[in-house]
Amino acid sequence: MLNDKYHRPLHDLRISVIDRCNFRCRYCMPEEEFSKKYTFLKKNDWLSFNEILRLVKIFVPLGVSKVRLTGGEPLLRPDLNQLIRSLNNIPGIDDIALTTNGLLLAEQAQKLHDAGLHRLTISLDTLDEKIFAQMNGGKGEVKNILAAIKTAEKVGFKSIKINTVVQKGINDHTLMDLVEYFRATPHVIRFIEYMDVGNCNHWDMTSVVSSAEIIKQIRQKYPLKELAPNYDGEVAERYAFADGKGEVGFVSSVTQPFCGSCSRARLSTDGKIYTCLFAENGTD
Repeated sequence: MLNDKYHRPLHDLRISVIDRCNFRCRYCMPEEEFSKKYTFLKKNDWLSFNEILRLVKIFVPLGVSKVRLTGGEPLLRPDLNQLIRSLNNIPGIDDIALTTNGLLLAEQAQKLHDAGLHRLTISLDTLDEKIFAQMNGGKGEVKNILAAIKTAEKVGFKSIKINTVVQKGINDHTLMDLVEYFRATPHVIRFIEYMDVGNCNHWDMTSVVSSAEIIKQIRQKYPLKELAPNYDGEVAERYAFADGKGEVGFVSSVTQPFCGSCSRARLSTDGKIYTCLFAENGTD
């Protein structure tokens, strides 16, 4: 087992399979930073599937048992289902997850499920079409993401996590719409405090809505009861609706940092390892 100098074990490996994205979310890849003039990696600089598989096989004896495929937008990577199928054949990997904006999900959901993808996380910051466009640079529509979730349900994904980044004055007044929509479903919405990702989103503390504020807002209509973590190092605080109609989570990375229990490392598209989401430099 690999432990860092703070005695934190490495259990989770996040693999960025592509650095490109079809959205331009203000908090992640804003248009002014990632315009048509921005130079993304060339395809021959991406880790090949064979290189990814080789590295995962090295990480497993060090303690990794969970893999999450990310990007950019991972569904832009051709033949991703083939990578998932191969990851499933590696002894010791017992959980494979994917984080996506959902725009390309409907057409790929069946292949992903058939390949053995265990879990899906879909980013959806609001149900309001205008605010959705404002937050993602005018790419895609809410109705398409909701349709993709329905398709994912039909092909066999039972419980999907819905990630919502909350920005004060932008989408914080629409959160209860999401609660109402996903309440009484198997899916779990997770509200994420707006954080500085990649030092390109002009982050400011005044734009943060704390998890405590969001919990208070939900409790005004629906009583909540706190749940125990599913596993050591889980980043989201879990709450159940007191009437039994679902669950909601909160990722409080700004007001309640969880660095002390972090068990994650990140592998970039070009093969650098990062031990922190906020790190500017990785190790080749």
